[in-house]
Amino acid sequence: MPDPLSYRPKPGEIPTEPGVYRFRDAKGRVIYVGKAKSLRARLSSYFQDIGNLHPRTATMVTTAASVEWTVVKTEVEALQLEYSWIKEFDPRFNVKYRDDKSYPWLAVTVSDEFPRVMVGRGAKRRGTRYFGPYSHAWAIRETVDILLRVFPMRSCTNGVFKRSSQIGRPCLLGYIDKCSAPCVGNISPEDHRAIVDDFCEFMAGRTRPFMKRIEQEMYAASDALDFEKAARLRDDLGAMQKALEKQAVVFGDGSDADVIAIAEDPLEVAVQVFYVRGGRIRGQRGWVADRTDDGDTSSLVEHFLLQLYAGVAAEDARDAVPREILVPQLPPEAATWEQLLSDLRGSRVEIRVPQRGDKRTLQETVARNATESLALHKTKRASDLTTRNLALAEIAEALDLEEAPLRIECYDVSHIQGTEIVASMVVFEDGLARKGEYRRFVIRDQEGSDDVAAMHEVITRRFRRLLDEQARSELKPGDPETGSGPMLVDPDTGRPRKFAYAPGLVVVDGGAPQVAAAQRALDELGIDDIPVCGLAKRLEEVWLPGEEDPVILPRTSEGLYLLQRVRDEAHRFAITHHRNRRSKSMVESVLDGVPGLGEVRRRTLLRHFGSLRKLRAATVEEIAAVPGVGPRTASAIKDALDREDTGAAAQKAGRAKTAPQ
Repeated sequence: MPDPLSYRPKPGEIPTEPGVYRFRDAKGRVIYVGKAKSLRARLSSYFQDIGNLHPRTATMVTTAASVEWTVVKTEVEALQLEYSWIKEFDPRFNVKYRDDKSYPWLAVTVSDEFPRVMVGRGAKRRGTRYFGPYSHAWAIRETVDILLRVFPMRSCTNGVFKRSSQIGRPCLLGYIDKCSAPCVGNISPEDHRAIVDDFCEFMAGRTRPFMKRIEQEMYAASDALDFEKAARLRDDLGAMQKALEKQAVVFGDGSDADVIAIAEDPLEVAVQVFYVRGGRIRGQRGWVADRTDDGDTSSLVEHFLLQLYAGVAAEDARDAVPREILVPQLPPEAATWEQLLSDLRGSRVEIRVPQRGDKRTLQETVARNATESLALHKTKRASDLTTRNLALAEIAEALDLEEAPLRIECYDVSHIQGTEIVASMVVFEDGLARKGEYRRFVIRDQEGSDDVAAMHEVITRRFRRLLDEQARSELKPGDPETGSGPMLVDPDTGRPRKFAYAPGLVVVDGGAPQVAAAQRALDELGIDDIPVCGLAKRLEEVWLPGEEDPVILPRTSEGLYLLQRVRDEAHRFAITHHRNRRSKSMVESVLDGVPGLGEVRRRTLLRHFGSLRKLRAATVEEIAAVPGVGPRTASAIKDALDREDTGAAAQKAGRAKTAPQ
């Protein structure tokens, strides 16, 4: 492994001007490309103590064997050169946003003598004008079918076009007036090109002038008593209106914008873009990428803008780069980005974060799509058998286990300032959640917020139960016919005992202190054959008992992904349990003094409204509608809640009055 100090340039050799730099490995391959306002300041940051670097950055600098740079005049040139090098070298340590599915485009082959309209997928080609992408191929095909009666341009393949030319007879579309039949000379190349231009103008969003022109021609034909032509134009107008109705208006001002939203977690990031042209959503696209560092959302936005726009060809820039780009956070050096995109488009481009109105509402919709896209990606990844087997094998290798941990149990503790301390246990078998075996714990005999002591208690209680279950169970032999293996069963009922089975791995949410507490609990019970590890949230480090340094799994590791998913599920389950108990205790404390309201009806109220906040907002009539609660009791409950609100407000005002100025 190369030592970064072995190829570190002398500080005086590195210029302070803006530029782009490349790290190469021992074989000369480019493994990372970056840009900087000041090359000296940026490159020096890579050669600090390895322990201070992000794990992926540390891996990159220890994989590299040399670094080189190119000085440019402006930051805009640096952006352009960075994209060119990323596209040319495809460095392994740069962020790569990849499509989470193949999106269909509407393409018009404008370079052909008789351009063709078609729906396709994949990479773009020169000489073709693209619209979209769209979320569903069937939707755009339906729209094109409607518009072909208004714009009867060619839509057939080259084979069909050539065969019709040879036999001198058009295809079916030519007979039903959905194609002007250029294959048999029914229209000149110039007139067909005019139809194609009108179609492209309509699809690009410039619909109002075209529809107004058709309407004027319709009225003119009617005034001239050419009712057949007027009826045809009326039908054309209706077809265009029907096509437009399929694309809802989202911006009342008819503006063009790309709306970008990001959903992220410590390992992956999902991006969604809605393309809005003429105030209507014209297309949608999504990407998923592995995180390469701990950069914030603004850094992710910058990486994505680089991939989305920097490679746009000059002839396509007018359509591909809108006047407005809406993002969740402004990228670093937003002014530089606006200058680059404005130069590319040939007119002013603005990057901004929407604060209110239609644009804010649409970005929230795009953000929900990004969140769902990330969740779907994780679900697909988790359900793949090969991926799950790889994850378990990576965990076994990283933790030096004798075999893959087919059953993993994870524990987490939740509380607020030492009140209502609870813990959760979640179970994953073969990499999949077994929710029927989840368990909750309530920590009753502990004062204060001592997570380590709580973890020790939970592990002790769970594995004391394990020993008891095993002592009271008997081993039932497996059935060769069904392929089932031996299992521990209750001797009285013959049913399997779920908690008589030891896990292959115990995971605790936390670092070295929590791991030490879990291992101490197992040692006190005399259990020495169950491995323990902890997963710390900050850097996703895996801690082992008695080890001073954590195990660092690669950020792209399937094993780390599985451990993170198990830990997050335990955290979610613990938080849910804690909230439910806190809400229940608050309801009980507020309603203790209400005459005639016992424990059963308090539980009924909590179950009906779900939380104390919703109960406070309810009217007397809504409370009285709860089974078992009459009008008189409902009034008493409302009075008790109002008194508590008044007392809390007075207490808050008193604190504010006595606070030092």
